[in-house]
Amino acid sequence: MSTANVRSALVVTAHPDDVDFGAAGTVAVWTSAGIEVSYCICTSGEASGDGSPGMAAVREAEQRAAAAHVGVEDVTFLGYPDGAVTASLELRRDISRVIRRVRPGRVLTWSPEINWDFVPTSHPDHRAVGEAAFAAVYPDARNPYAHRSLLDDEGLEPWSVRELWLADGPLHLRNQPVDITAAFDKKMAALRSHSSQAGPAGEAIEQDLRQYHAATAAQFGLDEGRLAEAFQLVDTSR
Repeated sequence: MSTANVRSALVVTAHPDDVDFGAAGTVAVWTSAGIEVSYCICTSGEASGDGSPGMAAVREAEQRAAAAHVGVEDVTFLGYPDGAVTASLELRRDISRVIRRVRPGRVLTWSPEINWDFVPTSHPDHRAVGEAAFAAVYPDARNPYAHRSLLDDEGLEPWSVRELWLADGPLHLRNQPVDITAAFDKKMAALRSHSSQAGPAGEAIEQDLRQYHAATAAQFGLDEGRLAEAFQLVDTSR
């Protein structure tokens, strides 16, 4: 399928920093190409850091700062409980609301499947958000009879998303690489914004990510020295 002529994209994640570890290089490539990208973060990541009552506000501020490094200004937090997300009808409705508002040609979210090669990234919140976002893309956001209040009370017309990009799924399903070599510094700047999680992202993290993205690039036949992120691209235009 063609991935050309996309003017806007929506990234749906469970927690602040998910997008920056998994897809910030790709987001920076998109925004540099003139694509308007919005974020929808389903929790505020409050079950992390020092666990203080103000952690949600801290993590929201960090995510907004990180987004700015890769050219994203529109960031929505849905306020679901960190660590207890389920693919509920309510979450499907709330993601559908954002889709109908943003009207993206492309949605990037986390795979509802387990990455058996590296299970630490297959957090239950990630998979629940992926399942709910998939349902919001198809069929909810395009169906005028789904979540009727969105249309009847809020005036949000149905919208059909053309492309679904899934991050962190099983390796054998990843079929869409993105060369992030020129955007890697922006990705690292975004990651350094999340200081409440691990302090400033230092040389060790940068080295690990360079190695990982270099291996991904090599897997897809990119030239030596290139860096890449990879996704499962699903055609949802039909």
